Amino acid sequence: MNAKEERIAIFMPSLRGGGAEKVMLNLARGFLDQGMKIDLVVAQAEGPYLQDLPAEIRVVDLGAPRVRQSVPGLARYLRNSRPTGLLSAMGHANMAAVLARLLAGVPTRVVATLHNTMAPQISGSPTLKSRFMLWLAGRFHAMADAVVAVSGGVADDAAELMKLPRKKIQVIYNPVVNEQLFQRAAEPLIHEWFRPGSPPVVVSVGRLTEQKDYGVLVHAISRVRNSMEVRLLILGEGEQREELQDLVDKLGLSEAVLLPGFVSNPYQYMRLAKLFVLSSRWEGLPTVLIEALALGIPIVSTDCPSGPVEILKGGRLGRLVPVGDVEALSAAIGKALAEAETTGEDPDLQRFTTASALQAYRRLLQGAQG
Repeated sequence: MNAKEERIAIFMPSLRGGGAEKVMLNLARGFLDQGMKIDLVVAQAEGPYLQDLPAEIRVVDLGAPRVRQSVPGLARYLRNSRPTGLLSAMGHANMAAVLARLLAGVPTRVVATLHNTMAPQISGSPTLKSRFMLWLAGRFHAMADAVVAVSGGVADDAAELMKLPRKKIQVIYNPVVNEQLFQRAAEPLIHEWFRPGSPPVVVSVGRLTEQKDYGVLVHAISRVRNSMEVRLLILGEGEQREELQDLVDKLGLSEAVLLPGFVSNPYQYMRLAKLFVLSSRWEGLPTVLIEALALGIPIVSTDCPSGPVEILKGGRLGRLVPVGDVEALSAAIGKALAEAETTGEDPDLQRFTTASALQAYRRLLQGAQG
């Protein structure tokens, strides 16, 4: 089958501004550039990434308020369109994709992708329900033609919790480094915080959620400001906006910490930042950390499960600190700013290129072995 006859479907809950969604869209654009027909199938066609889609990508809106309710619609799509492969992202979507393929009775290959570790999310509540859901997830993922984890840590986590054979799970790093990243980073930015002579700006990018632990970052910046002038810009939107803004106001940081919400091009800000910080409690393979590395920005990150230690090569390419440790985070930020350090050059950025990921995913979607 040549590329022009090949149809690949990508299934996600929505197009809200998250890291997994960004990865899937990078893959979609890459497959499109290779001449394949791409269908982006979503439970709900909503979210800021909709406006970034190339016109050649067909969006199939299943109109389902929840992922599990999208299964009948996804099965109908598979029967009618019969794509060569179906690439799904995130746990519930993976399970829905496998079930829909069974209901449709089609030979479409299902490749399920895992983008986050699960252990930190269930560590405080190993309830009967959570154990059952892990068992169920394991059974569904075992029926996928391939399971992909975005890092070695995610693969190990999934194998242990879902009782999957480790050899069933392949590691494919996210497609992050491409020409578009550098082009968008080079776009001019007009912002008063980045005028010549302004205090250094620390940037972080991600949804305002419990996972990202931005409260710890705000407290760390407050401590750093006791010894030097610095500003913090957190780009992202989420359910903790009000809580974080209240914390900023309480600490008297309203002039030093900005929460401007989701921005379509965070790379303009990242390129001009003095430091990039990831404060997450858990991750899979944080895309923004790879982007910061590619753009040559000094990095401080929590050593959370999983991804940062792999991306930063054990701390050689950026500072790693314990999760949730305000003192350690503030000390690392202060040292990085005071020493005006630069990121060590990574000779192995190829591991995060779109070309590398496309080749690996295409083999799985077509059923190639090895």
